[in-house]
Amino acid sequence: MNHFYKTAWLISLLILSSICIARAQSAKLPNFIIILADDLGYGDLSCYGHPTIRTPHLDRMAAEGTRFTQFYVAANVCTPSRAALLTGRLPIRNGIFGKRAVFFPNSANGLPHSEMTIAKALKSKGYRTGIVGKWHLGSKPEFLPLQYGFDSYFGLPYSNDMGKVGSFPTQTAPPNNNPLLPLYRDNTVIETEPDQRLLTKRYTDEVLNFISKNQGKPFFMYYASPFPHVPLYASDDFRGKSKRGLYGDVVEELDWSVGQILKKLKDLKLDKNTYVVFLSDNGPWLIKNRLEENGGSAGPLFEAKGSTYEGGMRVPAIIWAPGLVKANTVSSAVATSMDLFPTILNLAKVPLPNDQALDGQNIKDLLTGQKDKVTDLVYYYDSDRLYAIRKGPWKAHFTTHPSYSPEAPVPHDPAWLYNLEVDPGERYEVGRKHPEILEELKKAFEKHRAGVVPVAPLLDAIVEK
Repeated sequence: MNHFYKTAWLISLLILSSICIARAQSAKLPNFIIILADDLGYGDLSCYGHPTIRTPHLDRMAAEGTRFTQFYVAANVCTPSRAALLTGRLPIRNGIFGKRAVFFPNSANGLPHSEMTIAKALKSKGYRTGIVGKWHLGSKPEFLPLQYGFDSYFGLPYSNDMGKVGSFPTQTAPPNNNPLLPLYRDNTVIETEPDQRLLTKRYTDEVLNFISKNQGKPFFMYYASPFPHVPLYASDDFRGKSKRGLYGDVVEELDWSVGQILKKLKDLKLDKNTYVVFLSDNGPWLIKNRLEENGGSAGPLFEAKGSTYEGGMRVPAIIWAPGLVKANTVSSAVATSMDLFPTILNLAKVPLPNDQALDGQNIKDLLTGQKDKVTDLVYYYDSDRLYAIRKGPWKAHFTTHPSYSPEAPVPHDPAWLYNLEVDPGERYEVGRKHPEILEELKKAFEKHRAGVVPVAPLLDAIVEK
């Protein structure tokens, strides 16, 4: 009998231990990785229809997760877009706008320290936080990433064309007054004008090392690639391999980088507890065809970076987390980069800040397939000016301005109306057929503008030499 009771006791102990382990695993906080491409167009991945750029790792990520077809960023250029992603707020709310459009090496300001970033919020829950790549939210010491909740930083403080090399290293260009492009480790410059052909590989190694080092803790990694922003660079393993030329080489190396990260997560058995988000910061950079070969493609969408047409602000976006995000799903739900802030905080069980208005929505139910819509509103800003609004399938342009055009913006009264679900390329204006929809969108437009408190722009102040 003693042997029987001892055996029963051991079995009960094993069962109880298994239950405790299962509960502990289910209660473990998830990890988060955001991979942000720079100037990648809506049509630049093979899973979004590009015929010659090969992106097998991103294609597999889409097959194992959810690929969005109507995903937006909050701005048509990179600095305000990045500020919105990290804070869940429209740039007009925190001053990240102005005539200069983005921060430059001589910019005096940075993201206000009063802003709550994803990194800062997650640190309150014990997360390890890191950023690899392009920051572009202020380059003075007090505006570098470690001042905003990041534990570590390896990368460039602004765009890769803001050093001495400039945008076109293979072409004769006038000298500029930029300082040497600095590569930072935390708060220290460790190199200037780094070999950009090696950046994607070096950044990938940094991300992999961060994952390995922090595999026993919850972590957040923000990997902001400087590519395919010009100047374009690919390593010897990828240069000359794509049918799309150097631009395709760069995108295919970025795809390889994503594949290495997903493989590391699977090797360390972290894949089923890690959310990976891949997206672009805005549309492709096309200036009067000057970048015809160096810039990307918006696919079926009209226009590009710098405009409030769809090609400027609708971006490729894939979210992956095996067992947590619905697999092999193409979602046509409207979502934005600002939704990442409240969604990540919800998943990490971190309360939302109650002292700042948020513009993002929690899209967890979209990821699990429990809902097919969270919001149907999109606001299209150019700096601090609201140019257009989307509600459901309808988009009204109250002002239009082609990307980087020297001409003045053109106001429209009545607004131009497009049905994006029928005409995503914005080719057929249908306002005269639907005056009641135009009136509805005009009211929504005015209501939004009335609810946003203006702040002073921060992008225009510079440090005089």
